[in-house]
Amino acid sequence: MRFEDLKLIQPILKALKEKNYTSPTPIQERAIPLILNRRDILGSAQTGTGKTAAFAIPIIQLIEKIDGHQKGKPTLRSLIVTPTRELAIQIDENIRDYSKYTNI
Repeated sequence: MRFEDLKLIQPILKALKEKNYTSPTPIQERAIPLILNRRDILGSAQTGTGKTAAFAIPIIQLIEKIDGHQKGKPTLRSLIVTPTRELAIQIDENIRDYSKYTNI
């Protein structure tokens, strides 16, 4: 499977290609379609398997579809809670990378 098969928008695909992401990990392959269909999920996977991308990529796409046409930054649409400041910083950096070519 490829990220293109997950029906991701071009701005996200461009950002993923820039990060040399070629194919989704198992958790990404399972979680992204469910989240894009606005389903709740509970995922568990080893460190380094792409859990952040599994939830961040579809969140970015959904927000882009809702607010992407507006000028300026969109309204708060998602809250991500982490147990540590370091993890929050890491997630922020990843979201910035994945949303680089969107209005988010």
